[in-house]
Amino acid sequence: MSPEAIKALLEAVQSGSLQIPQAMEKLADLPFKDLGFAKIDHHRSLRCGAPEVVYGEGKTIEQLKAIATELVSRDTNLLVTRVSPEQAEAVAEVVPEVEHDALARTLFLRRGPQPEPPERTVLVLCAGTTDLPVAREALVTLRAMNNTAELLSDVGVAGIHRLLAHQEALRSAGVLIVVAGMEGALPSVVCGLVDRPVIAVPTSVGYGAALGGLTAMFGMLTACAPGMTVVNVDNGFGAGYAAARINRL
Repeated sequence: MSPEAIKALLEAVQSGSLQIPQAMEKLADLPFKDLGFAKIDHHRSLRCGAPEVVYGEGKTIEQLKAIATELVSRDTNLLVTRVSPEQAEAVAEVVPEVEHDALARTLFLRRGPQPEPPERTVLVLCAGTTDLPVAREALVTLRAMNNTAELLSDVGVAGIHRLLAHQEALRSAGVLIVVAGMEGALPSVVCGLVDRPVIAVPTSVGYGAALGGLTAMFGMLTACAPGMTVVNVDNGFGAGYAAARINRL
């Protein structure tokens, strides 16, 4: 349950439009709801500023349906990452309004009162088209956390003029997420152009010596451009979550 939802609940009790027993019923599952196979953390928004996010990979369809139903029943934003088409279709049966981004492999539904978005935009850049699934996962995460976010795709170092054409957008962003596979060079270039936080995301895109993203990650970790932060391989969600927290400060 979000801070905004609890505030609205207390205001309704104060105004008399909601009776105390009904309010207590809505708060009954704080801090968590035990489903047996999962404990749904309804208190996380109050502690961390954002609700629990569900990792879909490895969960059964029935587990995901039960978790999604429980979260939306408490006016909580629903964000599920790494879902298969079959999982997405099943969750849509119990939460028809949910938005499925097939490329990002996410499900998202905005529920209840929302906080005001930060003033600045978070800019997500990806080096190539094959990096788009990870970049879009970051984008959906940012928007789920009430940030204004934009995407620049296919601006890798093989054609650096494509990146330099967007210098105004680079410099006006509050935080930048830079997604790249192969040798992972793009975040270093971006970091040398801006005075904002840069979060680098290595992807598993590349030929044999790319080592499933390890080469890109090592390149980002050893970059000479100072101030860059690096998350795990293909972790668009982690980058989006971190950028949202930074942008909210």
